[in-house]
Amino acid sequence: MPNRVAQFDLVEAAKEVMAAQGFETDFPPEAKRQLAELDSSPPSISPAAGFPDLRSLVWSSIDNDTSRDLDQIEVAEQLSAGQVRLLIGIADVDAFVPRSSPIDQYAQKQTTTVYTGVRIFPMLPEQLSTGATSLLEGADRLALVIEFVVNDDGTVASGDIYRALVQNHAQLTYEGVGAWLEGRGETPPKVAASSQLEQQLELQDRVARALNQQRHQQGALDLETSEVHAVFFHDQVVGVAQEEKNRATQLIEDFMIAANGVVARRLRSVPSIRRIVKTPERWDRIVQLAAGLGTQLPPQADARALNDFLARQRTADPDHFPDLSLSIIKLLGPGEYVLERPADPGQGHFGLAVEDYTHSTAPNRRFADVVTQRIIKSEIGRTSAPYSEAELSTIAANCTAKGDAARKVEREMSKRIAAVAMSGRVGEKFDAIVTGVTPRGTFVRVLKPHVEGLLARGAEGLDVGDKLGVKLVRTDPQRGYIDFERA
Repeated sequence: MPNRVAQFDLVEAAKEVMAAQGFETDFPPEAKRQLAELDSSPPSISPAAGFPDLRSLVWSSIDNDTSRDLDQIEVAEQLSAGQVRLLIGIADVDAFVPRSSPIDQYAQKQTTTVYTGVRIFPMLPEQLSTGATSLLEGADRLALVIEFVVNDDGTVASGDIYRALVQNHAQLTYEGVGAWLEGRGETPPKVAASSQLEQQLELQDRVARALNQQRHQQGALDLETSEVHAVFFHDQVVGVAQEEKNRATQLIEDFMIAANGVVARRLRSVPSIRRIVKTPERWDRIVQLAAGLGTQLPPQADARALNDFLARQRTADPDHFPDLSLSIIKLLGPGEYVLERPADPGQGHFGLAVEDYTHSTAPNRRFADVVTQRIIKSEIGRTSAPYSEAELSTIAANCTAKGDAARKVEREMSKRIAAVAMSGRVGEKFDAIVTGVTPRGTFVRVLKPHVEGLLARGAEGLDVGDKLGVKLVRTDPQRGYIDFERA
């Protein structure tokens, strides 16, 4: 087994899983020719283009440590009466990728960048998504600016959208900024070197917390799932580590939700694509699940009551809370993209407790955001609509289907990566918790590292939530299997 595991090619496995889910794994020749033409004749980016020049503002980005496909930058301005003006700059992908061009056709088919843990399969060529259309530090860029005012209670007072020239002054990371904001780490060097940037981030953090509090008062769900990433040493997977949320990740999430709301409201008068999570059809099962944990939920779907229950459970049983969250997420049902016409009643996003929501802030990674960007630009420029209702409906359905497929790819690869990472630990003992009891078997999640597997022996009498000791007895990277026995 050790030799076979050592030779297991995770990148090749990723390609196979991608293909099985209907994804391409390379760009066609015509897209590569278009990219070469863009390299030789890129769009003009200068004040002469007639757009507002906002490059002097202290813009910054916060993203993963290794991210180069930067979709958004942020800057804030303190106003009177406790109000704050927020500006979110979004990469102007459409300026480089005309509609129906070969690159656009490829992006429309893929609909999303897929992250497999060992290789990224980008929706756009990396020369664009991590280069010309990425809001990289120090680079002059075209952007779509979403501007809005936030009151001190976290409500959004007004909004506007326009094109502008911008420049990212500091490319920062979630871990660095999060540790500093939470008082568990040193000030990031770029922040320490600029009092303006330090004040900016402190102001942004304050506004984000107000936005977050307002959403949760309206019933936004505070869910948590365990996500892990591969740990590499000399290009070999040697382990997995849990992804940790912090104040910086929450800041960006709150800003993007607010910005997407501004965009959705701007597009109420035209056909557009919305991202929705319907009121859960399986609310009765959520009620049963809560009752089993000592809480009586209302018979009709109530996001605020559900979130109050989740908050109590997070405190009462933090070890099992990610598994409860995952159960709730499954019962809520998947999000989907839909066509929304001006006369249609808004379906909203149950989990976020918002009525108006679309995807517009990640055009380097999601095709729905590119489509929304084109619709916004047609509204700003008072030009004809770039898509018919029939085209938008078809695009929305494909984005939903490919989004589901991408999650399947990521889950399949997560299992294989975990099997490779754990292959050298056969015989070791771990603390675990039972996460599922099904006709297929009893499943457990190891607490450190966060990996899941089948309890192949010793499952008698166990139920979901039980804690126990387990021993790793087998791994199979080809099928993504990890087997334990009761220790």
